[in-house]
Parts: sequence; structure tokens; C-alpha cells
Amino acid sequence: MRNPLGGRRLRPWRVALAIGGSIALVLAGSPLSAQAGTTAAQTIVCPSVADKLPEVPARARAEVDRNLALLQTQIQEANNRLARSAGEGGPNFIQNAILGPLADKRVATLDRIAIAIGRVAQRPTGLNALATCTLTNNGDNSGDNNGDNNGDGDGQGDGDNPAEGFGPFPEDFIDIRQVQPGQSNIGTFGRFGNNGSRGTFVSQCGRNENRHNNTANFIVAPGVEDGAHHLHDYVGNLSTDGFSTDESLAAAGTTCQRGDLSTYFWPVLRDRTSNENANDPEGNVGQVLTARSVRLQFGGNATSKVVAMPRFLRLIMGDAKAATNGGANARAAWTCTGFQNRITPNKYPLCPRGSLVVRILDFPSCWDGQNADSANHRTHVVFPGQNGACPQGTQAIPQLRMTLTYAVPQGQSFAVDAFPEQKHNPVTDHADFANVMPDNLMRFVVDCINRGRRC
Repeated sequence: MRNPLGGRRLRPWRVALAIGGSIALVLAGSPLSAQAGTTAAQTIVCPSVADKLPEVPARARAEVDRNLALLQTQIQEANNRLARSAGEGGPNFIQNAILGPLADKRVATLDRIAIAIGRVAQRPTGLNALATCTLTNNGDNSGDNNGDNNGDGDGQGDGDNPAEGFGPFPEDFIDIRQVQPGQSNIGTFGRFGNNGSRGTFVSQCGRNENRHNNTANFIVAPGVEDGAHHLHDYVGNLSTDGFSTDESLAAAGTTCQRGDLSTYFWPVLRDRTSNENANDPEGNVGQVLTARSVRLQFGGNATSKVVAMPRFLRLIMGDAKAATNGGANARAAWTCTGFQNRITPNKYPLCPRGSLVVRILDFPSCWDGQNADSANHRTHVVFPGQNGACPQGTQAIPQLRMTLTYAVPQGQSFAVDAFPEQKHNPVTDHADFANVMPDNLMRFVVDCINRGRRC
């Protein structure tokens, strides 16, 4: 297989996420394989937790879900540490440096789960017995995997050896003039019926001119510095990093007008003709391109009025691992200025000279009315149906659409940052949002949308 990075030495390992189970490291002849005394897959396996809990009261569900997701992140982080530690230490290194600290973290997280339930019901006992994890060689998939791993997570998903080439490949591009007009429905944004809410609100937050970038994702991988493994652009809240909390976000400054403290972020787009970041082990090579324009528009619902988003609501759209997960959660939409009636969900568009590349990122907008987040970061807010109506049991909230434009070099020479096994496939485009608007601003947004105004 060709190496698009010009023969740069690549790490001889492969990370695989076993479906429905825990995370396995497949080490191709690495020192860690020899150190562990086996050439089989090395897997950190932890006892499952969600199925050991009593019925979780509704008032404790959000806190329990957050901590179940954190347990998954901790396993993923430990496996990343396992990958990076090849050849380090003596025979007790893995126990002392990885499994032991992991158990300590799990004890603290399990305690928080027990406390959350105990506030409103009988506190569960014996959860700390689930803290200890083991290293196995047999690829056992019985470990703790409480999230769906379809978001912008910390773990390395099922993919090919990075030595086979990071991509993108020629088949990942298409001349926008070859895309048929009107063939791709990217959602119901902007569609209205007689009872719909027709107004819009645009939050003016800039284009990340202040270079707020990091490889974290506090929504999917809270408390992990490198939880995304690819670089994000941030606009809005100035403090956003892997350790952000409701309290830290509420206390920070913002690049947005009207006091919008929300955080908006997405993976960067790179000019891959540049050798910048050439030694990146994830293959995210090239010069980061600052968007020519960033439009953050909130719209209404096709069939109903909208209600206010709860403060600190967390949303994700798209699937950072869609190339290996399949397209169930993929929401990528690529086009070019002047050709917005031609949308491609799985190809980078090659635009005529003078035309800009466009990314359209639509978020879900049918809220369950209770939760600011969920274990997989998806079930608390879902997309409207094909007719634009929200499913029964949900209510419409303002729908966010991010529209980003870029001047890119001519040819097959740009790509979105991605996990290495995703090979920079354009279908993996995604974005994240946390609502930190003051309540009075959110009321203004809802009023604009429901009254049919443009604000």
C-alpha cells in the first residue's frame, strides 16, 4: 500500500475496538508483545457496570450516564497508554503504571454513581468490586463498554494498520460538477409547514482567529487531554478544553456577541501540500486552514414552535468513526460556493477556481425534555423525521446549523482531521456544541424563531 506522507516512518501498531466490548491493542511484532509473553491481542478488560446497577431513578439518570461514559473513557485512555508504553519498564510495569491507576479512577467514578443514586433512592453497595481490570490475550469482548463509540471519542476505532496509508485517497474526491443537483437530502433544516417556526438567529462568534485549538473533547471524553486524537477549531467559549465543566464554561469569556458563552467546535481542515505537523503519529499532516467564514445559525421546526434549550445541553452531530462504524450516524455534507444545490455526503468536493469548499453541519433538534446529555450523547436529542416533525415524546428546540467555507489548494490536497483508522474519509465530518447561552439570550432566540424574525 502506498504511503501518502512520502515514506515517513509510521508506528507498527494497530488499534481495534471490539464491537460491543472492550478495547484491544493488536501489536505487530512490538516490544510490548514480547514483554507480555504473547503475540495475541492485548486487551484491558473491565467488569461491566451498567447491567449491575439497580433501576436508576430519573432524577439520577443524567449523572449516572455521565459517569458510565467516563468509565468507558478511562478504559480507552488506559489502552492508549498501553499502546504508547511498548518496551517500557519491567514485568510489573503494566500493573503499576496502567492497571493500578485505572482501578483507582474507577473506584472514584463508581462512588459518584452510588452517591447519585443514593440521593434519591437506596444507595447501591458493592460497586467497588467492579473496579479491578485485567489484561487478557484472548480478545475477550466482555468488558465495560457503556457508550456507543459513535461520537468523537477517545478510543481508537476498528481500522487498518496505519502503515497502509492514512489517506485520503483519489476515490475520496469528486468534481462538484459531477454531483447531481438535489440528490442528497441533508435534513429538514429550513423546511416549514403551516404550523412551523420560520425565524432564525445567528450567533456571531468569529472564525477562530485567535487559534483556539486542541485535541480534546470534553463531551465524549471528559477529563482526557488528548481525547479526540485530532485537532479541533473552537469558537465561542474561550476556556474550552478536555477538562471543561458547566462551572468553568459559565465563568469564562467568549468570542461571541450578545454574551453567548456557548462552545462550538469541529475538526480542522488541513492543506496537505504542506509538511507542517509532519511527524504526527495519527497522520493529521498539513497546515491548518482557517475558515473564510463561519455561520452559526439556529432555525425552527417544520411543524411546531420551538422551546428553549436547557443551559449546558450537550450535542454532537455526525460520526467521527463513520468510515468503520457505517453510516447510521453520519451527517457529513460537502459542497462548493455557487453549487449549494449539489451536496455530497461521502466525497471531498473539487471546486472550480474561485469557488470555496463548504461544510454543512446540522445538529439534532428534538429534545427528550429532561436530560442535558446521555450516555451515548445522542438519545437525549434526536433528529426530526422525514416530514420535519419531532418524534413522539420529544419537543423541538432551536436547530443549529454550522456552515463553514474554506479556500483550499487546487487538486486532491486537503482533508479533515480524523482518527488514523478512518483514513481521513470525508464521511467522518462531525461537530460538537454545548449551550451556555444566558437564559435571557435563549429566550430571545426562541422568540425570534417562533415569531418568524431574523435576528
